[in-house]
Amino acid sequence: MSYFNSEPPYKHGDPQKIGIILANLGTPDAADAPSLRKYLGQFLMDRRVVEIPRFIWCWILHFIILVFRPKASAKKYAQVWTSKGSPLLVNARSQEKLLKSVLKKKYRQPIEVALGMSYGNPSMQSALDELRKKNCTKILLFPLYPQYAASSSGSAMDALWKILIRTRNVPEIRTIRHYHDNPAYINALKISVLNFWKKNKKPKKLIMSFHGVPKKSLMQGDPYHCECHKTGRLLAEALKLKDHEYQVCFQSRFGKAEWLKPYFTDVIAQEAEKKDASIHVICPGFSSDCLETLEEINMEGKSLFLEGGGKSFHYIPALNDEDVWIKSMEEIIRPHLEGWLDHKWTQKKENSASNLTKKMYNKVKAISK
Repeated sequence: MSYFNSEPPYKHGDPQKIGIILANLGTPDAADAPSLRKYLGQFLMDRRVVEIPRFIWCWILHFIILVFRPKASAKKYAQVWTSKGSPLLVNARSQEKLLKSVLKKKYRQPIEVALGMSYGNPSMQSALDELRKKNCTKILLFPLYPQYAASSSGSAMDALWKILIRTRNVPEIRTIRHYHDNPAYINALKISVLNFWKKNKKPKKLIMSFHGVPKKSLMQGDPYHCECHKTGRLLAEALKLKDHEYQVCFQSRFGKAEWLKPYFTDVIAQEAEKKDASIHVICPGFSSDCLETLEEINMEGKSLFLEGGGKSFHYIPALNDEDVWIKSMEEIIRPHLEGWLDHKWTQKKENSASNLTKKMYNKVKAISK
């Protein structure tokens, strides 16, 4: 049995294409305990996500966490699950479809797009297979994490590299590392907030909540903390907010170790104590709404704030498949395609090159007989 994965069917003269993998964290296949056990087992075994020594962590994971957590997590997922499945997957599929449409209008040269998750389905393997079957020899990995973190963007890159290790005919690869300060991204956030404020009165404070990571990762050189604060500052400047009108914080703690502060729960508890407290919460680190935004923020966070005495709480949805965001995705992608795109491409030119390749192949084939 070969160490390498089998190659997709190939014919001489097939046009070579550019492919884009939209990468995200992933989601369980269903909102039930078995699906969560499988998903969490894959997610929490990633060394990028949990850096505890394996001989200790494996025992904790398999004999404690995967025994009790799947059932509790399934109940939370059930609260946000849609008729089409996981919100994250539904939004990601919509982004994939709409981005294909934008790219088709923007560029004459065919560009393929596939969705690949670090954990769960559709997998990174399926995304790569899909693109390679379409003869994509140049592939851009686009992790949909604005701020780089080893546990998010890094894990998406790992997921692809692990497949390429066992790929015989490795395609040319480029990666978008981050886009936390990209003007197109900041503008999309700004427009999203302003549109929300047109329908909902501007609050006394805008809370910008980012997914947390252990503080230890910051001390070891992960740039995530700095990039989150830069995103927060740039968005505040775009919205012309004063320092007291916004707050950057971090959510989704796991375990007993200290994580990046201030914690979301502490911030909203403090805000709730203020007279006539009104806040809006946005999660600029999430390209799609998911469990962490819909349940943790808009359900648990809202309840905590109102029960603590707060007057008004609103969650500003993630960019999801908003038109301004899909167009911004193309702007983020554009510079990474330079050198790959043939700006003089035409179907006639492609057909001519293809026919020439087939002709030469047939000539060589005839000689070798």
